Amino acid sequence: MEASEQRRIIEALILAAPEPLSVQRLVAIVPGISPALAKDRIQELNAEYEANNRAFEIWEVAGGFQIRTRAEFSGYLQQLRKDRPLRLSQAALECLAIVAYKQPLTRAELELIRGVDSGAVLRSLLDRRLLRLLGHREVPGRPLIYGTGKRFLEVFGLESLKQLPSLRELEDLAREQGVELASNEPADPEQSEAPNATDLGSDSGASSLEAVSDENPANQEVGAPVGGEEISQDELENLEEIASDDGPREAAPRAPSGPPRLATSPPAVPE
Repeated sequence: MEASEQRRIIEALILAAPEPLSVQRLVAIVPGISPALAKDRIQELNAEYEANNRAFEIWEVAGGFQIRTRAEFSGYLQQLRKDRPLRLSQAALECLAIVAYKQPLTRAELELIRGVDSGAVLRSLLDRRLLRLLGHREVPGRPLIYGTGKRFLEVFGLESLKQLPSLRELEDLAREQGVELASNEPADPEQSEAPNATDLGSDSGASSLEAVSDENPANQEVGAPVGGEEISQDELENLEEIASDDGPREAAPRAPSGPPRLATSPPAVPE
């Protein structure tokens, strides 16, 4: 089969796929193509789009390929969209950043870093599928373990966790991808931000959180169960009961006095 025909088939498949299309899937469908050749054909398509000044390009995100409009058209596309863009508060972005760099971790470990209760923010991020449950930690109380999943990579336009940016770049990347960031919002709906809570909008907060990026989980498989059994479908269906503040959970460690310390140590996407 000629290269031009392979490019046309690949273009059609990526355009029609409801989610990023993997190289393995392309190889299984397109006749006479290998993984390396599939990537070459995609590069040729992007070069063709660039040469013809097209408004879209093929991105490699979340372990696959997806056609997306170029960033300069985001303002026009937002006017076209009837649904609200993804909106994150500073507290939600902070929680997401901590989990992304420190995963897998429990709610208590997250709250020790932030210095405030984070239950409402965690539930919101779970509802939006930016975070997922990876399993239980095999310690007394068997607390739930949180981590990022495929949706997180899609929203931020990342191929894998290896591409995690620095925390200073995370807000800029979120805005580039069409995520609406709210400023001056309390960390949780039920309470105001505690004085020692880290604020990503301030220089001091950014610098104290920078240490998290030293533990970039680049080699960890996204969404893999860690340190225990994987969450079953029944447990996921009962998530509200499991993660509710009204139910039993592990006690959050007392936040240290002063600024929170770390142990050691980013396109509008349809919902």
